[in-house]
Amino acid sequence: MTAALRVEGLVKDFGGLRAVDDLSFSVEEGRMVGLIGPNGCGKSTTFNCISGLLDKTAGRVEIFGSDATKMPPHRINSLGMTRTFQHTRLWREMTVIENLLLPPRRQFSPSRLKALLRPKRRPEEKERLKRAWEVLEVLEITHMAHNLSAELSGGQSKLVDIGRAMMGESRLLLLDEPVAGVAGPLAARIFQHLRHLVETEGLTLLIIEHNMDFILQAGVDSIVVMDNGGLLMQGTPDEVRASEEVVRAYLGGDGIEEEEE
Repeated sequence: MTAALRVEGLVKDFGGLRAVDDLSFSVEEGRMVGLIGPNGCGKSTTFNCISGLLDKTAGRVEIFGSDATKMPPHRINSLGMTRTFQHTRLWREMTVIENLLLPPRRQFSPSRLKALLRPKRRPEEKERLKRAWEVLEVLEITHMAHNLSAELSGGQSKLVDIGRAMMGESRLLLLDEPVAGVAGPLAARIFQHLRHLVETEGLTLLIIEHNMDFILQAGVDSIVVMDNGGLLMQGTPDEVRASEEVVRAYLGGDGIEEEEE
């Protein structure tokens, strides 16, 4: 399979502190991958380096085969990658559908005068609106299309944030704790939606998740485990569950409790 994302020897220093230490892993196209590790192990810093928000101290990042190591965020986005943040950043005074219509590129007229003289919706604008409704339907939130974002619950905001990322013509989504602060049943439902996106839309997802037990049961294809800024292992959920190294690093040796049947 083609690698949607390849990280090689990534290093990020903040003064005398090394937050990411020679990290290497890859994410195959059309896969749903979890990124886990103890608090402070460098997960969000890794996302910030991949997406261009932070300069890298060393290492290389490839997105769909293109070298994105020194690219600014807007150029990385043009390669087909979008990221979300742990805390949703919706435009609160806009409706859900308006939030989804903002991210697509190339939607401003080169001439303000032409825009005033031709106020009717152009074909590409109709296409964007159609796509927005399709995204809402996939996420099963068409009923809240005209609700103000400020009125949404935390879980609903997470879904809209994911939908907004989908509107950016992206094939690779980096999601930073998309179910943080969301109740268990809704969190499971959000991951069902994400799995559906991978299977029906062909998207590639890399998802930071703090809750190890949850990610092991969330239907991901593989898991990247970080510890102390570096790679501890990458494998299937079963391989991660069976790893004594992961148990020691992540759970302090207590083990992973099997769910009671």
